[in-house]
Amino acid sequence: MLKFRSMVVHAETLKPKLQLVNESNGPVFKMRRDPRVTRVGRILRKYSLDEMPQLINVLRGEMSLVGPRPSLEIEVARYEPWHFRRFAMRPGLTCFWQVCARRYQSPFDEWMRLDLK
Repeated sequence: MLKFRSMVVHAETLKPKLQLVNESNGPVFKMRRDPRVTRVGRILRKYSLDEMPQLINVLRGEMSLVGPRPSLEIEVARYEPWHFRRFAMRPGLTCFWQVCARRYQSPFDEWMRLDLK
């Protein structure tokens, strides 16, 4: 999956320190105001420009416009068996979870249910 880098290079090493302020439950890490995002990255994300390279993946047939967002390997390692059903679908540029107004308040299992929709 093609992406613009919007975080600092050592973002993964900073994640354990931020785990206490994780705004999601389950195996994912989400923060609305993640301090690992660079200034340029904030602008890219604000206007969804960080998703633009993925249009190439859509044109190549590797992704669809709507479908489950690709997951990180470390997250997948903590999935429950029923979560794996989302891999039967082509990953998407956007998903139902991303367009939900209260997405950061919804539990991880609800996110997975939306992905299966």
